[in-house]
Amino acid sequence: MAQSVVVQVGQCGNQVGCRFWDLALREHAAVNKKGIYDEALSSFFRNVDTRSGGDGPDIYKGKICSLKARVRQSIKALLIDMEEGVVNEILQGPLRDVFDSKQLITDVSGSGNNWAVGHKLYGYQYRENIVEKLRKAAEHCDCLQCFFIIHSMGGGTGSGLGTFVLNLLEDEFPEVYRFVTSVYPSGEDDVITSPYNTVLAMKELNEHADCVLPIENESLFDIVNKIHQMINSGKLGSTVKQNSLVTSSAGSAKTVQEKPFDAMNNIVANLLLNLTSSARFEGSLNMDLNEISMNLVPFPRLHYLVSSLTPLYTLADVNVPSRRLDQMFSDAFSREHQLIQADPKHSLYLACALLVRGNVQVSDLRRNIERLKPSLHFVSWNQEGWKTGLCSVPPVGHSHSLLSLANNTCVKPTFIELKDRFMKLYKKKAHLHHYLHIDGMEQSCFSEAILSLSDLIEEYNELDATKGLS
Repeated sequence: MAQSVVVQVGQCGNQVGCRFWDLALREHAAVNKKGIYDEALSSFFRNVDTRSGGDGPDIYKGKICSLKARVRQSIKALLIDMEEGVVNEILQGPLRDVFDSKQLITDVSGSGNNWAVGHKLYGYQYRENIVEKLRKAAEHCDCLQCFFIIHSMGGGTGSGLGTFVLNLLEDEFPEVYRFVTSVYPSGEDDVITSPYNTVLAMKELNEHADCVLPIENESLFDIVNKIHQMINSGKLGSTVKQNSLVTSSAGSAKTVQEKPFDAMNNIVANLLLNLTSSARFEGSLNMDLNEISMNLVPFPRLHYLVSSLTPLYTLADVNVPSRRLDQMFSDAFSREHQLIQADPKHSLYLACALLVRGNVQVSDLRRNIERLKPSLHFVSWNQEGWKTGLCSVPPVGHSHSLLSLANNTCVKPTFIELKDRFMKLYKKKAHLHHYLHIDGMEQSCFSEAILSLSDLIEEYNELDATKGLS
């Protein structure tokens, strides 16, 4: 069985990673009622009893709560943050028994929302420590398949140190695939230097990642608010369960608008839950993670995959009638279900993967692809550019789910808007001195980064021009 290593970097990366492990544990607990260690559990966890007695948190159903992130045969989690607050919260929360100190790298001062501090300063300061922990994690895998990096783009640690780790992975493990889940800031982000951080990080993603799943905070916020409004309006005849992450972090009276981040992180974790389902459960058409890169990335730099998800909530947080199967496929191609602000149906597809979970037949997959194909624009040389996966175990509380990963030129407006925000600051040389006083950081780093982004946009322009879509 192939294994992977998860690297969570920065506040956002660790919060999303924490949600992923939480959901994965809950999912396995729901499927494995007795909490018996089995092959499905062995894909992500090892059977280690860390307690002498007592039941763990209810959400982990007793015995499963004592399982640790796998050391010998599957995913190994490495938590990195230059502020220790979030990691300390994880270690004091319900997941405290999932991690140990050997999986943590923390500092106290943070990166000050500065890519250069994360990449140039902390990167070189912690290089040997990071490499050592990555090597140990890799040595504990029988068949290392890929690395997952989870980080944000707007701050300093996630963007700077996150992409530094990405470079290390290419140097140390050049043959192992690198999947990156990157959360992009909104235009109204309260970090004024986020356009600098994001563009500097983009250059590293362009050069060193195999697949990037870009996710926009703005889209996540819109999705959470939409779910909240639909629940309040009663349009779905839906109710929210107590302790639901759709409306609060811990069953409190706080609304989505007051504290949306837990629900937003839950959506990203749900994406990763679906992405890794084939590695954790049986299926008639399980998709190997490396197949995604091989089938969806025809050009090395055009490796940004637009993700959409249906349903958008997990673990029966919301009691709603199941969507009809055909409607689920239609939803996956609608604007409302994209995790970036994009409309793939009116842009050009290079390739598309559909990862389905639940009691769905291969014939249902093929029928819906044939139904949708006429409304989708594929490049002329890859008209049959579909990859499908089918896992038999659905998410908790749902009969089926669908994750769509599209290599589509609809990511271009996101990058154009990012470039515009960068240039507004850069033309005024605003805040540059905060970056240039860091050793190894020169102004050429900015010019090279914006050139890399401009070249990427131009590659998408050239593709769009083949269909008159530019």
